[in-house]
Amino acid sequence: MKILITGNMGYVGPGLISRLRQSYPNAELIGYDMGYFSKCLTNVDFLPDNQLNRQVFGDVRHYQESLFDGVDAVVYLAAISNDPMGNKFEKVTMDVNSKSAIKMAESAKKHGAKSFIFASSCSIYGEADDYPKVETDRLNPLTAYAKSKVEAENGLSALASENFIVTCFRFATACGHSDRLRLDLVLNDFVAGAVTSKEISILSDGTPWRPLINVLDMGRAIDFGISRKISKGGSFLVVNTGSNTWNYQVLELANAVAEVIPGVKVSVNPDAQPDKRSYKVNFDLFAELAPEYLPLHDLNATIKDLYSNLTEMKFNDHQYRKSQYMRLEVLNNLQNKNFLNGTLSWNWKIN
Repeated sequence: MKILITGNMGYVGPGLISRLRQSYPNAELIGYDMGYFSKCLTNVDFLPDNQLNRQVFGDVRHYQESLFDGVDAVVYLAAISNDPMGNKFEKVTMDVNSKSAIKMAESAKKHGAKSFIFASSCSIYGEADDYPKVETDRLNPLTAYAKSKVEAENGLSALASENFIVTCFRFATACGHSDRLRLDLVLNDFVAGAVTSKEISILSDGTPWRPLINVLDMGRAIDFGISRKISKGGSFLVVNTGSNTWNYQVLELANAVAEVIPGVKVSVNPDAQPDKRSYKVNFDLFAELAPEYLPLHDLNATIKDLYSNLTEMKFNDHQYRKSQYMRLEVLNNLQNKNFLNGTLSWNWKIN
């Protein structure tokens, strides 16, 4: 088996690569990534991409068709991966998250690939806290990031067939330790604040709902997508991916961190504007289709693992929201040093 993973040098990639290396020990694993975040390593023993057979540095917007020769499955993780980045780079977000995903799926299908896995998001439900949303509910994307995921799902649906199975995982908000850690995620941010200052400063009023999933459990789900048969959801599947036990309000998450890490003070922003990105999600369909791939990690264990790794790193950066662990800060820094241009292409690359 030959598996191509785009965006492997991000937050999800290290755990996914390790999972696939265990599940498919003889598979040829190929990474394809721009390398923006390749140096953002966290408490690692070795470069996680060493478990690949080959790493290709490239842009999903500009690739050689030969990349898909002999490929059986494509995992599309490449993305401008959160709202702050999407707000600043709206066109790039649509090009990378949507147009390029569809174009790569077309190339993969043409070259005989059997499956295409797309990392979508529960954020496409937008302001929807009246009841846990199911896959057939109306979508209400509020940001460029969320809109790009909806557009990609719509385009990919037209490509699915009996011989080309497409799976779109609407992932809950990611959390947990990774060899390329992000701290611009709600739970991870709270743990970092607790470790560095014994304070958790909630930027909203604490009431928005967020479903969460441990980043390692995202890898488990993707494993299901690679092996999924058409009898498990049809040729085109969109599925909420997470656990019904992981629907939390933001203030609940902060208090959970404070219970694990002693002496932590939690505060909310009384002047915060209402955060419309609030949604509860129903994960029954995922549980029905993939009972052997359900999330294994719970909230308490995830917090403890983050705490342990940050402590082992002697992490004490009080200005971590301006650090390399915030994806927008990395891109801004690369642009300020003139390594990236306005479209987030490397300035030394001629496309």
